[in-house]
Amino acid sequence: MSKKTSTVAAVAVGLGLVTLSACGSSSDTAGSGGDSKTVTLVSHDSWAVSKSVLADFEKSSGYRVKVLKDGDAGEAVNKAILSKGNPQGDVFFGVDNTLLSRALDNGVFASYKAKGLSEVKGEYQLDGEKNRVTPIDTGSICVNYDKKYFEQHHLTPPASFDDLTKAAYKNLLVTENASTSSPGLGFLLGTAAKYGDDGWQAYWKKLKANGVKVVDGWEQAYNEEFSGSAGGRKAGGERPLVVSYASSPPAEAIYADPQPKTSPVGVAKGTCFRQIEFAGLLDGAKNEKGGQALIDFLISKKFQQDMPLNMFVDPVTKNATAPAEYTKYAVPVDDPETMAPRTIADHRDDWVKSWTSLVLK
Repeated sequence: MSKKTSTVAAVAVGLGLVTLSACGSSSDTAGSGGDSKTVTLVSHDSWAVSKSVLADFEKSSGYRVKVLKDGDAGEAVNKAILSKGNPQGDVFFGVDNTLLSRALDNGVFASYKAKGLSEVKGEYQLDGEKNRVTPIDTGSICVNYDKKYFEQHHLTPPASFDDLTKAAYKNLLVTENASTSSPGLGFLLGTAAKYGDDGWQAYWKKLKANGVKVVDGWEQAYNEEFSGSAGGRKAGGERPLVVSYASSPPAEAIYADPQPKTSPVGVAKGTCFRQIEFAGLLDGAKNEKGGQALIDFLISKKFQQDMPLNMFVDPVTKNATAPAEYTKYAVPVDDPETMAPRTIADHRDDWVKSWTSLVLK
């Protein structure tokens, strides 16, 4: 969720459109994070916000926002860990629940209770009273399917993890490497949550025998291999099933010209794993007050309602609603698989190592 938020950029590229601006011009030309009038946001490559929304924050707060993009989610988190105590900026956005424990255990963040935190739904507040991170957005990693393919082949799309191992779907699924990709890791964790520590490996043996294809990252899987995306169609993608996000359908539909009545992409709701993204005040931030103001802004109603059409993620606050254009095509996932951050921390590295030996060798 790299990130699910890169869906919008890849879709726009696939359709030959201009990608959304990540930040206003004032943000691009701002000075160093040590300038008391400048607050530096460190993020993964998929950060995006409407220029007008960011400009309103800069005008009302008196701070200029400088955005430093640091690669995909995993890469950005690793850089934050390596620079702890002497961070590249003031606020980090984009650590998700699959990597949260790694950042917290390494002391990357300072505690800050954001103004407006009471509006954030309790189910997303995974750090409890410590307030080292603030939930910003949520979404679900799910298997997506190419509706046209399944219609043409008179085949019912898969609906669950179990379905993906059936002969009818042999050689149809492409997923990302769990050791290099956030959605790939999320899909692995979803299977571990579904089948348990004793059952997920047997499941992946079945999936491997059924011809699952593994590629390095989301961009390649969704925008090259997947036959249902705009980019995949241009690239000649031949896999009608892909591990992506529940927000892929609105991204594909909104950027199509003309816009279709329904999205060409569907979601297998029984294959989903909940992803939550957080922001935190970096320990050692040079502009602590500016960083605090920026975090407050990220959970404000204005920013929360701006996110869905910029980063194709869902708000986490009770007072925000997604735009109608987004909800028209969105696929609600009522019961995704979930896993406690501590459980992820205790097993993630061993699971990824076992997965690599089992699936890639």
